[in-house]
Amino acid sequence: MKIEYVNSSEIYRKIQLADENKKDDIYRYELMMPFKGKWDCYHIPIKAPKEGAYDIIMASQMLGHLIPGNMDESCNEWIDAISDSKLWSDCTRVIRQALERFVDAGVELKVDRYLYSILLADPTSPYIIMSEGYSGDGGIPGYIMGWLVPNENTKRRLPAALVHETNHNVRYQHIQWKSDITLGEMIVSEGLAENYATTLFGEDYLGPWVTKTDMELMPLIKEIIYDGLGAQGLENINAYLYGDEMARMQHFPEVGLPYCAGYAVGYYLVKYFLTKTKVPIEQATIMPAEDILSQVKEFWTEEV
Repeated sequence: MKIEYVNSSEIYRKIQLADENKKDDIYRYELMMPFKGKWDCYHIPIKAPKEGAYDIIMASQMLGHLIPGNMDESCNEWIDAISDSKLWSDCTRVIRQALERFVDAGVELKVDRYLYSILLADPTSPYIIMSEGYSGDGGIPGYIMGWLVPNENTKRRLPAALVHETNHNVRYQHIQWKSDITLGEMIVSEGLAENYATTLFGEDYLGPWVTKTDMELMPLIKEIIYDGLGAQGLENINAYLYGDEMARMQHFPEVGLPYCAGYAVGYYLVKYFLTKTKVPIEQATIMPAEDILSQVKEFWTEEV
């Protein structure tokens, strides 16, 4: 397998030095164009046909990426932080390790080239603030991204987040993504990814999307999510996964849940499944969500 990366630090430096009217295009064509296969799956154009229309710049801002228009000289320190060769070598190593575990477990990898990058996150983005400065995306096979506001904590945690995203990358080589995806699939998918990350790094590296959930609220959270398992479409499952605050920002329906409650339920549900069935996490990763959910019916009424 090939694991390659786009060295974002070099491109960010180029953006910093460029004329104002060239910055966005450097971002589009040098940093984002290598991931065009990913953006095409999301129907995000690299450049809109007319100025001000939806394209990769607007989408990046919505995802919490730092876009050229929000960069200033203070960002140079962050660019220096992600220029660290050890950070890139550590990330490459853990992505390879995460993929090789699947191969060793007999799981076929249908993709043989993986492209990743480390991006700067916008510290003013509500999504980045709530996720404590870092996040990622790996749902499109062959493409993996992490983004962060660089500091010692986020740099230390980024490799675990990339392993989480690598798990998604393998799952969706075997499970067909659908636009009418169910909440059941999403909580299982996120639970598998976070359990996979802790398999390699330990529970000290659990993301805030799990640890920020008040466990005293878990019985009520589980009840609400269980009732919504059949909800379909990202607009209808958003609040279940990310909580009402995030849903409100995107003008999606609210359901009465705190930040990333669905992630937390998914983590504990999959952990319960793995303990009960002794199915290896690598094999569980490619199982249909309904097969996992059918074997943990008692999870919904038992204490976590």
